[in-house]
Amino acid sequence: MHSTASIVSSPPPPAARTAPEASDVALFVMAAAGVWFVRRALRRRFAKARMSAKD
Repeated sequence: MHSTASIVSSPPPPAARTAPEASDVALFVMAAAGVWFVRRALRRRFAKARMSAKD
């Protein structure tokens, strides 16, 4: 019997990356938007608390 390992070729080596994938860019944009949104919400929340504490 012949071994099937000699018939199956190995995959080609990965190509060198020259730029980030679109999913990498999308993930970064979504993370940055999330951080911005949460910071904005917290600034508003604490600004309201400060205003009510002054009254």
